[in-house]
Amino acid sequence: MKKASESQFNELHSLVTEDFLKRIKSGEASTQDLRAACEWLKTNDITGVVFKGSALDKLRGVMPQVDPELVKRRMYAANSKVL
Repeated sequence: MKKASESQFNELHSLVTEDFLKRIKSGEASTQDLRAACEWLKTNDITGVVFKGSALDKLRGVMPQVDPELVKRRMYAANSKVL
């Protein structure tokens, strides 16, 4: 079996990316599509920089702040109770 050529890989990469864009922009993307698109970005080492007013900045603004130390204290305190 012959391996795909670089141009074939590039074409496939482009088609997958374009399909994700089309679904997301049209509003038709399911939660599974969005997760797959995030994984696609991660797999391809695509990162973003947060700057004031950007989409990532807006997302950061709606995400709840989590205090890891508070989570640990509450987890271990709950697990250490004698029943």
